[in-house]
Amino acid sequence: MVLQLGPNPSRRAVLTGRIRLLVGITIAYNVIEAAVAITAGTVANSTALIGFGLDSVIEVSSAAAVAWQFSGRDPEAREKAALRVIALSFFALAAYVTFESVRTLLTGAEAGHSTVGLILAAVSLAVMPGLSYAQRRAGRELGSRTAVADSKQTLLCTYLSAVLLVGLALNSVLGWSWADPVAALIIAAVAVKEGREAWRGDACCAPPIARGNTEEPAGCTDGCCAAD
Repeated sequence: MVLQLGPNPSRRAVLTGRIRLLVGITIAYNVIEAAVAITAGTVANSTALIGFGLDSVIEVSSAAAVAWQFSGRDPEAREKAALRVIALSFFALAAYVTFESVRTLLTGAEAGHSTVGLILAAVSLAVMPGLSYAQRRAGRELGSRTAVADSKQTLLCTYLSAVLLVGLALNSVLGWSWADPVAALIIAAVAVKEGREAWRGDACCAPPIARGNTEEPAGCTDGCCAAD
């Protein structure tokens, strides 16, 4: 049996270029998303919307860490440092959102209706899954923990979009002002979980060494290494 330690050089070059392209798209989208969300959140006094915008800022830093890693001649050598940046970004988001959510709940501050926020959440809910899947697939095949960790950051944006959409809708339609900070706390909890996984390097496993092997290596339990 011919052993293959991951993709051959030509395939690695294709996957690396694909990851760079997806990272660039992610950065561009999230810059716009962050500006819109933070502005709309400030106008509506929405902690969840501001937290969503800050998550977009962190997604930019996460994607930038991946771009930095793959800009070098030996991306694997930069992987651990890039994972640390991604993890710390998650933790920073969780700390800020938790503080603001608790403050809002204790002071009784109410968020206003935000049509812009509802539209933004719906658009992100439609766009982010595709970006996450494409980068996760490429990173998984390449055996890059950093690329997969960043794809999980993008996938987190999908979950957060759903949470944000529900929170904003409940506040707007039913007048449940508490739904906004509670939605933000859910965002913070998910961020902590993803940050811990990135810090430990659990985002992905090594690619199968044998050509045609579709079984996951021992210790890989989240399906990230399974063949598509």
